[in-house]
Amino acid sequence: MAAFSYNTAAELFPAAIRKKKRAGFAYRRFGTAAEAVRFAIEELPADSLNGAYLQVDEARFDQSGIRTLYESQDFPLERRPRAPEPVPAGTDANADAA
Repeated sequence: MAAFSYNTAAELFPAAIRKKKRAGFAYRRFGTAAEAVRFAIEELPADSLNGAYLQVDEARFDQSGIRTLYESQDFPLERRPRAPEPVPAGTDANADAA
């Protein structure tokens, strides 16, 4: 990968809205690309990350590119575990244990 500056301002754009609005995710501008990458990976629900893109200067990164930046050894921020996806109501997690 070419040299990338995690200290450059970045913009995170949501996926195109088709049938329903994605609650809580709209265009966001970040002071650094590192903050934007961490937000995209650690805070966004998986379906919101799918189709979103990050723009840093003239470069655009899709979901795969964002994940590559996050997993890079050069990523300057501490990584946190991703929050688990909520379990839909009515789903019995212990149903298979019986």
